[in-house]
Amino acid sequence: MERITIIEIAKLSGVGVTTVSRAINNHPDINEETKAKIMQVIKENNYIPNNSARNLKLSASKTIAVLIKGITNPFFNPMIKVFEQEIQRKKYSLILQRVDEKQDEIEVAIEMEKERRLKGIVFLGGHFSYSVDKLNQLTVPFVLSTTGMSAESELNNFSSVVVDDFKESYRMVDYLCKQGHKKIATITVPTDDVSIGRLRYEGYKKALEDNGVSVNERLVRFMKEDIEGYSMDNGYAVTKELLESQEEFTAIFAIADSMAIGACKAIFEAGKRIPEDYSVAGFDGLDISYYYNPSITTIRQPVEEIAEETIRILFDLIYKKTKHSRKIFPAELLVRESTAGISG
Repeated sequence: MERITIIEIAKLSGVGVTTVSRAINNHPDINEETKAKIMQVIKENNYIPNNSARNLKLSASKTIAVLIKGITNPFFNPMIKVFEQEIQRKKYSLILQRVDEKQDEIEVAIEMEKERRLKGIVFLGGHFSYSVDKLNQLTVPFVLSTTGMSAESELNNFSSVVVDDFKESYRMVDYLCKQGHKKIATITVPTDDVSIGRLRYEGYKKALEDNGVSVNERLVRFMKEDIEGYSMDNGYAVTKELLESQEEFTAIFAIADSMAIGACKAIFEAGKRIPEDYSVAGFDGLDISYYYNPSITTIRQPVEEIAEETIRILFDLIYKKTKHSRKIFPAELLVRESTAGISG
């Protein structure tokens, strides 16, 4: 029988993976009732954490930390599963650490290094540009996964596994332009954001420019800061506001599939049709984007391959088989039911 994973324990408990990790680690920052519920689920399913954090002092030299920024983003779930399986297979233990939107993940990692003797670190999500001085403070091998792709040459000295978010976002918006759309709205990150969302926004602007379309700032809609980022709720709220503004548009590009699905709900509630009235496009290639009705046109990232390559590189660094390695995976434009061409 296949061994149950921490993600499945989280689903059965109705909590996030970091909450399960806190319960296993006996972390003080968890409600006792929630902890008891999780531990009961663990017991009922015979889940055995591999060298769990309760035994960190014994297994400290064989511990990998995965720092996750945007843990509610379902895109990361299959990656976490791969990380857990591969790290257990290597007989190492895994710590999952949530990083809040306003936190600096490098500073969090530096503090974790001080508190626990880590063997390696994976940064999942987060900024595309980092302080090299801060990165150099880390004394254990690390890999920037789904992040770390920028034009800054100094990041070439660090290991990363990514898709080219600028290029793939450009591809999506270029496709919409070639379908005849000139009034293309976008749901994107705030202007001061330096995450991969910023690269996707820059790709949007460049594609419009290359197709002779001026950026209409009234069609550039930023995620709500008081709503969970990259969520369906955010996509819904932003699109509802856009529709109420009565600003004309024929297509909307959300920089994440979850927000694209939220956008669809707002459009349907307004009595409009997809794609007859508005085309909707996303990014990531989540499973739900295929099963949603209408299925969402998206950019599919090879999520499992990214996760597998991330762990391979990390252990190569740990075993000193390589110095640094950068891998850029190609993504795939999947044209589905949510987009259509227009004339004129």
